Amino acid sequence: MKRLTILLLAATLAGSALSAVPVPVPVPAAANPAAPATAPVRYEAEDAPATVTASGGLNLDSLTFGDDGSAATDWSVAMVESTMARYSPSTVGGWSYPVGLYLYGQYLVYQRTHDARYLDYIKGYVDRFVDGSGNIGQSFNNLDSMQAGRLLNILHHETGQARYQKAAQKVRNRLNSYPRTADGGFWHSTSDSRRSQLWADGVYMVNPFLVEYGKEFGDSTYTDNEATRQLTVYGGHLQVANGLLKHAFDESRDAGWSDPKTGLAPEHWCRAIGWYSMAIVNVLDAVPAGHPRRAELLRLLRKLAAGIEKYQDPGTGRWFQVVDKGSHSDNWTETSCSSMFTFALSRSVQQGYIDGHYAEVARRGYQGVLAKVELGGDGRTDLTDISIGTNVGNYGYYIKRDRKTNDFHGLGAFLIMNEQLRAR
Repeated sequence: MKRLTILLLAATLAGSALSAVPVPVPVPAAANPAAPATAPVRYEAEDAPATVTASGGLNLDSLTFGDDGSAATDWSVAMVESTMARYSPSTVGGWSYPVGLYLYGQYLVYQRTHDARYLDYIKGYVDRFVDGSGNIGQSFNNLDSMQAGRLLNILHHETGQARYQKAAQKVRNRLNSYPRTADGGFWHSTSDSRRSQLWADGVYMVNPFLVEYGKEFGDSTYTDNEATRQLTVYGGHLQVANGLLKHAFDESRDAGWSDPKTGLAPEHWCRAIGWYSMAIVNVLDAVPAGHPRRAELLRLLRKLAAGIEKYQDPGTGRWFQVVDKGSHSDNWTETSCSSMFTFALSRSVQQGYIDGHYAEVARRGYQGVLAKVELGGDGRTDLTDISIGTNVGNYGYYIKRDRKTNDFHGLGAFLIMNEQLRAR
C-alpha cells in the first residue's frame, strides 16, 4: 500500500536544429562505468535519502514527500543519474550542440552537488575530441559546432590544463575570418545553403561561449563587445512588434522561406526564441554594468519578456511550438522552449533586468514543465514532448516535427531551468 501511495504521489507531480545530430547509442546501465550500482541521490528532505537501483532506476520506495504532499525529489540529480545510466561518455553522441547543452546543464548540477562523477563524465566526453596537445578535429564552419566549446572553458577552469585553452582558442580564432552580414552578424553557417542567414538559434551557439572564454582567458574586451554586438544585430533583424523573434533572417532574400521585403522567416518557432532568451541573459550576466550596449540589450529583453508572457498557455503554463498560434488545434506545447523561457524570466527577475511580476509567469512555466517529467518502467526519469532539431519552415513544418522523449535539447534546457528554480 505504501508503494502504491508513493507511486500515486509521484504521478500527481508528473501531472502537475538545425543540423544533423549524431544519434547516441544507449548502453546497459550495468556496463556504464559512470553509473555505479548504488549511488546517493540528493533530495530537498535529507531525512530519508533515496538511492539509484542496480538497473539505474530511481528507488521509489525511498522517495520522500513534504507535509503538503509534494515530492521532494531533486529532479536535476534524478535526470543526470538517469542519463548517465543510459549512456557512457563514449556513447552519448558526437561533438554537437544538443550534447553540449545537456552537459553544460550537468555541469550546473555538479557545481551544486560537487559529485565528482558528473565532472568526470563531462571530461570523458570532451577528451574524445581533444588530444593531449589541445588539438581538436573540428573546422567550426557553423555556429552550431561552437556551442560545446563552453565545455572547453569549463574544463580549463576546473583542471587548469592548457590543452583545453588551446582547443577553445581555435573556436575564438575562427571568428576572425568567419563570414558576416553587412552589419556584422555571424552567418548561421558558411555553407552555400545558409549564406547571409541569421538564425535566432545561433546567438546561443557562440555568445555564451564567448563571454565565458573572455573571463577565463583574459579576453573580455573583445568577447564582451562581440557578444553584445551579435545580440543587438540579431535582435534588430528578428524581433517584431509583438516582442517575439522570427526564426531567421536572410540578408540576400534568396532563401525560399524569406519574405522578399523583410527577409524574415514566416513563423515564431519556440525554441529559436528560447535560445535567444537564454543567450541574452547569459551575456547580460557577464558584461559590466557600464557596457555601452547594455541598455539596448535590456530593451530587447524587456520587449521579449512581454511577448513571452502574452503567449503563455493559460491552461498548462507552457508555450506552443509555434508560439503565437496556440489557438490552432494541431499546435502543441513544447518542453525545451518552455524550460528556456522559464529560466530566462526567472533569472531576469532575480537580476533585476525585468519587472518582478514575471516571477509568477516563470512559476507557472516551471510547474508546466515539471508536468512533462515521468518515471519510466525502468525507474528512470523521462522528459516528454521535445521537438527534434529543426530547419526554417512554415507552420505545417514545425507542427509535424517529431516529439521525442529525453532528446538532449530538452534535457539540457530542463537542467538549466531546474537549477535556477528548484530552490526558489
